[in-house]
Amino acid sequence: MISADLNTILPEIVLAVYAMLALVGAVYTGKDKLASLLVWVTAGLFFAVAIWIGASGGGDRVAFHGMFIDDAFSRFAKVAILLSAAAVLLMSEGYMSRHNMLRFEYPVLVTLGTVGMMMMVSAGDLIALYMGLELQSLALYVVASLRRDHERSTEAGLKYFVLGALSSGLLLYGASLTYGFSGTTLFSGIITAATEEHLSVGLLIGLVMMMSGLAFKVSAVPFHMWTPDVYEGSPTPVTAFFATAPKVAAMGLLARLLFDAFGGAVADWSQVVALLSLLSMFLGSIAAIGQRDIKRLMAYSSITHMGYALMGLAAGTQFGVQAMLVYMAIYVTMNVGTFAFILSMSRDGEPVTDIASLGMYSRKEPGRALAMLVLLFSLAGVPPLVGFFGKFYVLQAAYGAGLVWLAVGGVIASVISAYYYLRIVYFMYFGEDREDALDAGGSPVLWGFLMVSAIIMVAGVVNLFGVEGAASAAAATLVN
Repeated sequence: MISADLNTILPEIVLAVYAMLALVGAVYTGKDKLASLLVWVTAGLFFAVAIWIGASGGGDRVAFHGMFIDDAFSRFAKVAILLSAAAVLLMSEGYMSRHNMLRFEYPVLVTLGTVGMMMMVSAGDLIALYMGLELQSLALYVVASLRRDHERSTEAGLKYFVLGALSSGLLLYGASLTYGFSGTTLFSGIITAATEEHLSVGLLIGLVMMMSGLAFKVSAVPFHMWTPDVYEGSPTPVTAFFATAPKVAAMGLLARLLFDAFGGAVADWSQVVALLSLLSMFLGSIAAIGQRDIKRLMAYSSITHMGYALMGLAAGTQFGVQAMLVYMAIYVTMNVGTFAFILSMSRDGEPVTDIASLGMYSRKEPGRALAMLVLLFSLAGVPPLVGFFGKFYVLQAAYGAGLVWLAVGGVIASVISAYYYLRIVYFMYFGEDREDALDAGGSPVLWGFLMVSAIIMVAGVVNLFGVEGAASAAAATLVN
């Protein structure tokens, strides 16, 4: 029995053991001398584990008496988490080396955070849920303040830590209430107590508090307040990481909790998720309009996009979960390309994040400008790019579940958000030609990620590269 359990969590064990060996090895071999090599090795390992998990075949397996679940849903989320984490590591190596920020702890912390994320999407128990969440969170708090000599970075780490501790407290209190009123910490046991007819006030309060704690992790309004400051203050590669893998993990965990533990009370939590979705879409869209820093703009953009992903969950249906998974896969791909562009923005070798500095950028770098235009149009949901189909799926799910008002709100928010994406395009193609223009050229790795991401936004319209089918199978596993 133990051997079967260990076999089920083998990918997590491999990554955890690797992180510990890398930590010990780096300490005893000159610390930061091997940092660059460690980044490349870690990214390669992430790719290998993603292929391993993706090719592991169908079937559902449960380990440790239901505390850990290996099914199509968790495998889909894990592949997305691992690939996005690997991409961000590869993009960040050159940038962090150039700016003397690369420390051997960085890939180690990213690995430990990724193990926590993988644990989150496979959690079948409240204790396993919290273990995964805290392992991820503690690693992210540290990488946010990786630049110890930089005020904004240390401020970002401290804000994230303090507000994260508050959200963890909410989640824990909700979990204790849920345990008290259901008599078990297993999702499979909670769902029998949380039916439409017997959802007690205690269970309802417990559910709302746990949802509040997880809403913080996905930057949903009104638990979004940490996002702009942490995105702006953290080193740009760390911001790219925050905008991708942790979002997939938190959304996957929220879906797992709602359907596996409270799937019998969809009517009770659907309206709460719908409200979070609507508020996130509108606040993110409106607040981003006045931003001058592209990292802060991407923070509000992520709040908006999490609102759209929550729209799929609010539907409370199998198609809604499928739409959410497709949306998250597209969102991560768009963000990898967009942050590859942001990482390449520099003047005299120093990083620049001011949007106005992109004035007439298309003259100096027509290829990069065109790729960024494609990504921005896709983020805005302009047809026929892949980003449009992501929004179409979640809108269709909301409409099909009778949430017409939410779908209409999503369309209006999308129109508003188009303004700030197109504003960047305006600067690149029609802005003032500045004397202190951005540097030309740049890292070939960043150029490659930017171009591949833009090509996917165009070529993916054919069949979404099979993501739709995988998401359908994952959703069917979770909901049924």
